[in-house]
Amino acid sequence: MRRLLRVGDVVDKNAILGASRSTTAAIVVSGIRCIITYLLIPILAPVIGISDAASAPVTIALSAVAIVMGISGVRRFWIADHRARWAYTIFIAVIVALLVVGIVLDLASIFASAP
Repeated sequence: MRRLLRVGDVVDKNAILGASRSTTAAIVVSGIRCIITYLLIPILAPVIGISDAASAPVTIALSAVAIVMGISGVRRFWIADHRARWAYTIFIAVIVALLVVGIVLDLASIFASAP
């Protein structure tokens, strides 16, 4: 796993502070993405008159940011040699998989509405 994440064999116990911040930020970004995707867009889209395809780029961008931040957090957990690094790695892997599925569905909605 260290080779896949490109962290090497270096252990820096101080990296846990960055891991904690990165994890918190990734969760906040994912929460904002969920609020926008599942609450604001369904409510405001009919009122404003925009389609799902018009809102898809926003959710794709937020998903991409959440993926990068999640992987950054995993790397920091491994650099810090944290005892919960495997559990967090599995958790982020599931989250990344769900975000990738969301990105694929958003891209499909964009291409389906293209003329």
